Amino acid sequence: MKIPVTIVTGFLGSGKTTLISGLLRKNPSRRLAVLVNEFGEVSVDGALLRAAGEECGAEIHDLPNGCICCTIKDDFLPVMSRLQKRKQEIDHVLIETSGLALPTPVMRALAWPEIRNDFQLDAVLAVVDTPQLLAGNLEKGHPIPGATETGIPEHVNSVDLILNQQLENADVVVLNKIDNLSEDHLLDAENIVREKAARVRFLELAYQAELDTRLCMGLSLHEEPEVLLHGHEPGHHHGPVQSLPLDIDRPLDDQQQFDGHAHTGLAAHKHGEHSHLHFHEHDPGWQSFILHSDEPQDPEKLKIAVKEASIDQPVLRTKGFASIQGKHHRLVVQAVRSRVQTYFEDTHSHDHESQLVFIGYHCRRDQTTELMRKLTGTEWR
Repeated sequence: MKIPVTIVTGFLGSGKTTLISGLLRKNPSRRLAVLVNEFGEVSVDGALLRAAGEECGAEIHDLPNGCICCTIKDDFLPVMSRLQKRKQEIDHVLIETSGLALPTPVMRALAWPEIRNDFQLDAVLAVVDTPQLLAGNLEKGHPIPGATETGIPEHVNSVDLILNQQLENADVVVLNKIDNLSEDHLLDAENIVREKAARVRFLELAYQAELDTRLCMGLSLHEEPEVLLHGHEPGHHHGPVQSLPLDIDRPLDDQQQFDGHAHTGLAAHKHGEHSHLHFHEHDPGWQSFILHSDEPQDPEKLKIAVKEASIDQPVLRTKGFASIQGKHHRLVVQAVRSRVQTYFEDTHSHDHESQLVFIGYHCRRDQTTELMRKLTGTEWR
């Protein structure tokens, strides 16, 4: 029996880590292994997933060096080989790619002779920041704040291509961050996704950043042809969601299965798995840096500073941890462009250093550092 593997992709700040954390907590009886890759010097997502994994026994493996596309042989395959030796102890593998990577290199790697007999691609999930999608911030022609003012060359082709290829190679598209959106907005989002990737098998609505496990794990959407030939027509789905409607044009608001989750059909398709390289290799303007501070932070000043940094510089994503005066729990900072969210970790931390990772397009570390110092009143380096 092969171990099923689910790949979770999605652009910077789409909410992949939060959704996976929720899956871990909802499935304490499943023996899960999670591989997490980040475009940044510090594993913020890995730390958050590790905290969630401790509650249910899931094991977390960090894939360093920025992009899983670059390190398949050096990082990904060694981890998979170690899991392979313990395959009787693993029920399912989840792989979170960085926000600037495509799932295709991992999809191909799962077919490599070294591991193909023990692992089977189950499904590819693409997580979408729905408000950003509806606002046009992920579209070609929509500039990153600060890019025009700093004379940065056109970059939005890169943003557009990354998102489009992530969607094109997905089986499931998850519309995330939708709690404050109307039904009309959700239908608009579905139409945008369909225009970008008409062959997506179905969509899921992630209310309160929660996923239906049945639509994330155990889908068996990539079984080899001989597995499917048992008196059934090709294209029929074998798995826990086989009863879903097959009318791919059925509107979202007309589907009420699975406790309020809305889905489109399961029309079979073959992925356009071209030989895509990761896009930031072609566009070196994508970069990340980390800022450190040993001084306790004021949470409100910090939130304002992170927001202003994304306006002053072409920063798309900020994430990290901050030490707060009088608190034993670190403050988690999550920002997409100028939308900043903060909350305290559940577990006690002895780490008194604040660390923030900034990811953007030709963003200036020196200017961001100076702005953080000015607006927080603390030293950053």
